[in-house]
Amino acid sequence: MNTSRAPRRRFLGILAASAALVGPGPLRAALRDAGPWPEPVTWNGIALGADAQLRLLHPDRAHAERLVRMAIAEVHRLERVFSLYREDSALMRLNRQGRLDDPPADLSRLLTQAVAFGERTGGLFDPSVQALWDLYAARSRAGRPLPPTPAELQAALTKVDYRAIRVEEDAIVLERPGMTLTLNGIAQGYITDRVTELLRANGLTHAMVDMGEARGLGSPAPDRPWRAGIADPRDPGRILDSIDLCDQALATSGGYGTPLDPAGRFTHLFDPHTGQATPRWRSVTVRASDATTADALSTAFAQMPADTIRGMISRFPVQAWLMAPDDGPLIRLG
Repeated sequence: MNTSRAPRRRFLGILAASAALVGPGPLRAALRDAGPWPEPVTWNGIALGADAQLRLLHPDRAHAERLVRMAIAEVHRLERVFSLYREDSALMRLNRQGRLDDPPADLSRLLTQAVAFGERTGGLFDPSVQALWDLYAARSRAGRPLPPTPAELQAALTKVDYRAIRVEEDAIVLERPGMTLTLNGIAQGYITDRVTELLRANGLTHAMVDMGEARGLGSPAPDRPWRAGIADPRDPGRILDSIDLCDQALATSGGYGTPLDPAGRFTHLFDPHTGQATPRWRSVTVRASDATTADALSTAFAQMPADTIRGMISRFPVQAWLMAPDDGPLIRLG
């Protein structure tokens, strides 16, 4: 799970529109009859430490620019809830106090979802792995060898258990002493979804929202879907595969994004059961109907064997693209 306070390396690239069809003939005809396709209004920035981008298409450019400002304001609002960069965020206050009364609705909602993903992934998605990040990062900064000692790992693991997160109607309680949370394995997806919903509620039907994870709304041009590319971990400028996003979302988790040692053996993707920081896959990409699901599952799948992932994707359902550490071919499941 990603707990880094450093800017995240980009795993996905938003590509030019493909020649693939958006939908059946009547929809294509309706798009063609709508008049000239507008040029996108684009914003580039940062959301929760990740590179972020908006591309909005609307015939009224002034309206699209207003929606960009609304979306940016929503991102800033949610950063005040989820950020590990800001000492005054709701998440940081919860981590300091172990309890947060009258929490923001978004924090309660996302933690409820995070706990549910923990249950559905057998605990491989766990927002309480911040204690492991603190342990590994402290040793890394001090120049001490990794991994930590078995005793240190065991001490940190006593603070890791998603089942000890209690979300009540008017409070959030961390039931283990010293437990702290990170939502960096799911919050980028959640923010992407909230921004997408905001745009749709204000009449926008065509946009690409990328707040660290990507979600396509409508299409960028007649007869063409939004597309995102999976970057090659060995050469981030090279695209391994491109994926259509027809009202779908895409998220990638890769240990190479935030290595904890110069050799890249230990990463920000932790196994909540063992405390180990070496994921099973070099990168995992998940396509789902929403970015929150794609984000959480790409994190959990990083520690799962392929057969377990096959069983998981049939129940959600989602698709997954896996790259093995030995630099073998990209594996597609689903």
